[in-house]
Amino acid sequence: MYLSKSDYMLYLSHPAWLWLKKHDKDKLPPIDENTQATFDAGNLFESYAEKLFGDGIRLGFTDYKSYLAMPEQTLEALLGGAHTIFQARFQTGQLTCICDVIKVVGEKTFDLYEIKSSTQAKPEHITDLAFQAHVLRESGFTVRNISVVHVNNEYVRAGEIKPEDFCSTTEVTEQVNALNEPTEQNIEKALEVLQSSELPDLNPAHANPKAFSEWLGIYKQLEPQPKDSIYDLCGLNPKNVAEFQSSGINLITDIPDDYKLTPKQHKQVIATKLNQQLITEEPIRELINSLEYPLYFLDYETLAGVVPPFEGMRPYEQLPFQYSLHIIDSPESEIRHEEYLHREGTNPCRAIAESLRSHIGDTGTVISWNMSFEAGCNRTLAEAVPELAEFLQGINDRMKDLMLPFSKLWFVDKRFCGSASIKKVLPVLAPTLSYADLGIHEGVSAQRLWMQAVIDGKDTIDKEVLFADLLEYCKLDTLAMVEIYNVLRKI
Repeated sequence: MYLSKSDYMLYLSHPAWLWLKKHDKDKLPPIDENTQATFDAGNLFESYAEKLFGDGIRLGFTDYKSYLAMPEQTLEALLGGAHTIFQARFQTGQLTCICDVIKVVGEKTFDLYEIKSSTQAKPEHITDLAFQAHVLRESGFTVRNISVVHVNNEYVRAGEIKPEDFCSTTEVTEQVNALNEPTEQNIEKALEVLQSSELPDLNPAHANPKAFSEWLGIYKQLEPQPKDSIYDLCGLNPKNVAEFQSSGINLITDIPDDYKLTPKQHKQVIATKLNQQLITEEPIRELINSLEYPLYFLDYETLAGVVPPFEGMRPYEQLPFQYSLHIIDSPESEIRHEEYLHREGTNPCRAIAESLRSHIGDTGTVISWNMSFEAGCNRTLAEAVPELAEFLQGINDRMKDLMLPFSKLWFVDKRFCGSASIKKVLPVLAPTLSYADLGIHEGVSAQRLWMQAVIDGKDTIDKEVLFADLLEYCKLDTLAMVEIYNVLRKI
């Protein structure tokens, strides 16, 4: 049983996470399609980054048998005079790692590179590389320089993608070497967990703060919690958990009135203890009274990817491919609905902007949920379609954010669990509407599936079914805003 760099990172997230992966992995949630798509994006960026190094030998593996053969193949490649190896695997004792890129720069001496599809070198990349460097040293090699190859966040696509423009390299040798001693200590502890027959304490207080939220989700599946558990408190962190546990606090209602909380936590605790909604009417009234008819409830779905699919795009730039628009012309009017879905693998900006222009007039309030996102989309559209820039800026000038009553804590319900997400607010205020029965339940899947079907041309996706699902999902987003608006208006 080996400790790989991914195993090591799991140990640092929570010791029990590593143990479960090695001894009882069926208790861990499977990798979902959205997570897999993130991995695929990383692999795609890797194919560009590797071109920075010219010709090299690529090892890798396709199954467990080929994985086991990798250390021997790596040594054979080195003995054969290879200067650059992609996906080399090293193994010493119970430690093993696959290095994205090694360059031979001297006798048993390497430069080490980690390829990441983020737009900068991050602390977790340093930790990952510290493990790799330790394995290489234990295997009898010297590591000279260590770097992270990542996405150039200033890159704008213009013609064929050139790796030297698309990729950036950040040297992190000093930061990695600073972790030599703690890495050795943590490896020893991780190996003890690996070899133990007993599951470590699942307590979320032992989680790394950066992994706390994800581990908490796993913990609550493994150890179901009572209603109004402290684990339902918004903004929770390992320190909170440890303090609550040391004081014997298990429920939100047990939290003392003088316990130091954030404003959002404080409101959630009060609403839970009183078991009633906390509503501050005046700012809600001011918001509703500021709206001018016609009312346009607008929501976008967007495409984005590490590799910009169209000219003029930046990595991860959000570009609308769909919108839903519910319209109320006057207080007495019936609601009407307009929509647009781009169905071709072409830049959707002009079609989206022109369709909006045909449905949104020059007066009236445009309403969104978390309007900074929609406003950003409008700015992107304005850059792409300059002749409609004035119209799109006008939308932003008269846009209001329906999320404010919930993000500003003017309306608090304990069932929101401190969240201002429409997915949390809607089931409480309009329980007859639900995303549960839809073919698509959230925006990440909408983006992934549209790009796989339309941009990538994935033939296993039924486009007509997908397009119908996308229209229903986006339509519910704006209908949800209408229903929540009606609740606020009554207040």
